[in-house]
Amino acid sequence: MRDLIADMAARGRSAQRVLAAMTDAQKGDALRHAAAALRDAAPAILSGNAKDIAAGEARGLSSAMLDRLRLDDARLAGIADAVEQVAGLPDPVGQVIDRSERPNGLRLSRVRVPIGVIGIVYESRPNVTADAAALCVRAGNAVILRGGSEAVHSNRAILAALAAGLAKGGIPEDAVQLIPTQDRAAVGALLQASGAVDMLVPRGGKSLVARVQAEARVPVLAHLDGICHTYIHTAAAPDMAEAVALNAKMRRTGICGAMETLLIDAAYPGASALVGKLLDAGCELRGDGRAQALDPRIVAATDEDWDTEYLEAVLSVAVVDGPDAAMAHIAAHSSGHTDAIVTADDAVAERFLNTVDSAIVMANASSQFADGGEFGLGAEIGIATGRLHARGPVALEGLTTYKWQVRGSGQTRP
Repeated sequence: MRDLIADMAARGRSAQRVLAAMTDAQKGDALRHAAAALRDAAPAILSGNAKDIAAGEARGLSSAMLDRLRLDDARLAGIADAVEQVAGLPDPVGQVIDRSERPNGLRLSRVRVPIGVIGIVYESRPNVTADAAALCVRAGNAVILRGGSEAVHSNRAILAALAAGLAKGGIPEDAVQLIPTQDRAAVGALLQASGAVDMLVPRGGKSLVARVQAEARVPVLAHLDGICHTYIHTAAAPDMAEAVALNAKMRRTGICGAMETLLIDAAYPGASALVGKLLDAGCELRGDGRAQALDPRIVAATDEDWDTEYLEAVLSVAVVDGPDAAMAHIAAHSSGHTDAIVTADDAVAERFLNTVDSAIVMANASSQFADGGEFGLGAEIGIATGRLHARGPVALEGLTTYKWQVRGSGQTRP
C-alpha cells in the first residue's frame, strides 16, 4: 500500500505544479465543465448510489448514516450547483495578505499559495467527493480521496464524471485521484505519507477522526464531534425560540451542525411549550430533573448524554440559571463546533458571542447554518474546531498557505 500511495502522491505532485500555474479563468472554466458532467452523469451516479443504499440497509446502517449516504435528483443537483458555485468564487491564490516596508527599504509581502497535495479521508457522504475535488482544484491543490466502503459505487461514479469534466477544461487527470481500494491499510499508508502529502483532512465519525489524529505523520485539519448547543435565554421571543430550536434539531438530524443539547433558562416562561413542540415533532428528550418536570415524556439523562453527538432525533435538555450557567455548561461539554443563543437582549447576545470559545457562535439563528455554503464560502471541506491554520467552515482560503516575497534594491545585512 505504501507504494500505491507514494505513486499517487508523486503523480499528484506533478499535476499540482501544472494546476498551480493555471489562471483563475482556466480553473473556473474546468470546474464548470465538471458541474455539467455531473448533471449529465446523473443516471449513472444515482444507479451507483442505489447499490450503496441497498448494501447499507443490508448491513444495518443507522438511519442517520443512510441519510448521509442517500442521493436523489435534488441532492445531486445541489452537488453540481455547489461545484459551479466554487467555480465562481474569487481565487485565493496570489492574494496579498499584507504588505510592509522595513526601514532599510526592503518591501515585504505575504501572498497566498496552494498547500500542495491534500489527502481527504471520509465516510458516508458521497457529496464530499465533489466538494473536496472542487475546492482543492480551485485553490490550486491536488487531492487524494479515500471514501468509505459504504459509498464506494457513488464515489466512483461521481469521480468519473468529475474527471471527465475537469479534463475537458485542461486539468491534469492526476490532480484528483480516488484511492482504488477499500483496504484499511491504504488509509494507514496515507497517514504515514509524510513529505509526499502536505495535509490530511478527515471527515467522518469520531473513531475515524481519532485514528487519523493518532496515527498521522502528516499535519491534520480536523474536528471531532459536533456537540452543538442552543441556549434559550429568558428574554427569548417564544415564537423565535420554538422555530430556531425545532429547525436546529429536526431539519436534518444527521449533520454535524444539528443541535444536540438544548439549554433553557429557568426564568424562560415558554419552556413547557418549547419541549412539547420538540416531543410532538418526534424527538426523544433526555433531561435533568428540572427539565423532566416540564413534561412527563422527558426521560432521565445520564452523564454520558451531555457529551454525546446523537445524529438522530434524540436531544439532551437542561434547565440552567442564567447566561453564566449556560456558558459554563457549554464550556464543559461543547466540542467547540457551533453554539447558539436565542434572546431579544442584545447585551446578553453580545456577551455570549464574545465569551463562548467555539469555532462558530450564533445569536438568534439555527445551528444548522453551520455550513460553508450558507456562509457564502461555496462548498466546504469541513468544519475545523482547532485553533491553528483554519477554524470553522474550511473552504478555499483554508486550503491555502502563504509565502513571503521580499523585494529589495541591493540591500546587504551588516
